[in-house]
Amino acid sequence: MKKTFAWIGAVCFSLLLILSSCKPAESEETAHMLDWQKLDTPIAYYQEFADQKITLNVYNWGEYISDGSDDSMDINAEFEALTGIKVNYTNYPSNEDLYAKLKSGATSYDIVVPSDYMIARLIGEGMLEKIDMDHVPNDQFIMDHMKHMQYDPDNEYSVPYTWGTVGIIYNKKFVDEADVHSWSVLWNEKYAKKILMFRNSRDAFGIAQKLLGYSFNSTDPEEYRRCAEKLKEQKNVVKIYVMDEVFDKMIAEETWIAPYYAGDALTMIADNPNLAFSVPKEGTNMFLDSLCIPKGTKNKKAAELYINFLNETQVAKANIEYLCYSSPHKKAIEQLDEETRNNPIVYPDDATLKNTEVFLHLPEKTNAMIDKLWEDILMSQDEDKARWVFPVAVGLAFLATVVLVIVRAVRKHKNAQY
Repeated sequence: MKKTFAWIGAVCFSLLLILSSCKPAESEETAHMLDWQKLDTPIAYYQEFADQKITLNVYNWGEYISDGSDDSMDINAEFEALTGIKVNYTNYPSNEDLYAKLKSGATSYDIVVPSDYMIARLIGEGMLEKIDMDHVPNDQFIMDHMKHMQYDPDNEYSVPYTWGTVGIIYNKKFVDEADVHSWSVLWNEKYAKKILMFRNSRDAFGIAQKLLGYSFNSTDPEEYRRCAEKLKEQKNVVKIYVMDEVFDKMIAEETWIAPYYAGDALTMIADNPNLAFSVPKEGTNMFLDSLCIPKGTKNKKAAELYINFLNETQVAKANIEYLCYSSPHKKAIEQLDEETRNNPIVYPDDATLKNTEVFLHLPEKTNAMIDKLWEDILMSQDEDKARWVFPVAVGLAFLATVVLVIVRAVRKHKNAQY
């Protein structure tokens, strides 16, 4: 009897698969969040791997995709329901962490989302696959001026995901607005130990470079040494060097000032209206994060399918509404509400954009120097902490000894009485 039911079940399942190639059976959640009949790409395109039990390993920044929270679209769940491909989704905190993980070869990824300068570095070191744009038809919706960037001039290795600027997030309750129009506020002793700082070297050095009037893409060793000294001066006012930890610390008002990305600033402001965002007068970074495929993936075409899915207009719109970052997807932007399209944090005015600079790939010699200087900066902070470890330990040991002597004396006195 079990075999009979198994045979009947197999036949029914096969029929369902055949029917799904024409019109997939949508779950209630998928039907509610994504209209499969209004996809930019034919549904059949997404069914190629439906019965192959493929898993895509996606490695992305934290808090960087619409995940179903706050009534948003769960993009990875929608993708799985539509394609039959499982998504194994993990996060990294910085471009440098991403690079180290890829370089080690310890884990295999199918999709990564590096920033401009890191894309160039990965291309230069042969660590990315060329993307077959014929498999990514929704690339047509990416704004032309976001393609053929200097870090990927032939538009072969990356598809833009988001862009934005870096600025200062601050708490209006505790921080004077007049102070936040310059990067120098991150050195202001008035806010000592209430300041956070980037833990990744390129962004941290970039702030010092703008403050000192240098280009982000300088190769002058002396300029980097001066920036390093400037960053060392900052350690006395910085509470901690962070990446995604910035969310909890700023929202909870444990700290009052932090440099971070515009899209994340909007997310934090939504959770705490006391927060605001400022782009410093010295200028800032305009960053672009793009979807890329690491060298050696065994699921290249499925990865291209995932990239295409993220650029479905419905998906791209839901994603940028959730992320609050600037989108390179022209059709999705057209469908945003007017308030979002006119928000200066998300879509800065021309004057702000003219005062930005994009990180470019630096020579390996310069990268190595930055890494060494940054290591020294972080170590110098740890050394300062370490200076207190020995005297504190000695003090605690002395205190413990005194307590022990007193306890023994009391016990001896009590015994003597008896």
